[in-house]
Amino acid sequence: MLAVLSALGTIAVIVGVGWFVGRTGALGDGAQRVLAATAFTVATPALLVDTIAHADLHLLVSRSALVTFASTTVVALVAALVLGVVRRRSAGDVVVGVLASSYVNAGNIGIPLTAYLLGSIVSVVPPTLYQQLLLGPLALVVLDSRNRRARGADVATPTDRHRFAAVRSVVRRTLRNPVIIGTLTGLALAALPWSLPAVVFQPLSMLGAAAPPLALLTFGMSLAAPRVAAESAPRGDVVLVAVLRSVVHPALAIGLGTLMGLEGHALLAVAVVSALPTAQNVLVYAIQYRHGTALSRDAGLVTTVLAVPALLVVAAVLG
Repeated sequence: MLAVLSALGTIAVIVGVGWFVGRTGALGDGAQRVLAATAFTVATPALLVDTIAHADLHLLVSRSALVTFASTTVVALVAALVLGVVRRRSAGDVVVGVLASSYVNAGNIGIPLTAYLLGSIVSVVPPTLYQQLLLGPLALVVLDSRNRRARGADVATPTDRHRFAAVRSVVRRTLRNPVIIGTLTGLALAALPWSLPAVVFQPLSMLGAAAPPLALLTFGMSLAAPRVAAESAPRGDVVLVAVLRSVVHPALAIGLGTLMGLEGHALLAVAVVSALPTAQNVLVYAIQYRHGTALSRDAGLVTTVLAVPALLVVAAVLG
């Protein structure tokens, strides 16, 4: 519990510094964008390569990974069922709601949080791969299909060609993602039958060490940015997403993990990752496809606020 409080305190201080810098404008206009781009394209991929290259590849088929995959899938299915059947939202809004409920912020928040709280970022690898290589692309294919149908593009005869182009576009964007490139590179290096010299990883280690504080500074600066009045999402939808994201998912991860024999640090790791807030990618997707923008924005804010008490409860329950 003390370790959790200490880690959260460290994170809060760095976020507070970011907020102060953003509020005072000490770094000038565009600083937030530059810091975010540096963290996303340079520091985080370097950290992922350095960490995953030294990790055991059995991580991806471990009980911890299975718990992460299973709990995320269950949350996504529950969100789809309630939003689509009970609340009768459109397909596009359902997809965004599903992402907001199950897509954790493994990058901007997850990497610094697990680095300070767990001492390693290895636990964010399974959710990152699951989201970036499966959940995200599937959602984008559905959203792209809905937009094409709305524009009447699917009325033409070459339907299969349009769908193939949409899938190819999603795959191309996914494989160009620096986080995915870093993850896949790390996996490739970990699969080598020999170990590379330590000197090869020294630059990556130095660059990667900047990722957690850069991400937290950027997040703090984003909190200082002036809010633009916008349409609010239906309260029931926001409550549903917040409960699934901050309560159901970590509780489900703890339950499944316990049933599968996880304990100690391993159980804490899957619980912490499951309690992370909604990823900012969801808002990007919503804006791009013009579905569920208000829900993704409100869900990101609410689940970020709820992440702290959720993590404290997780630490108290798991000792």
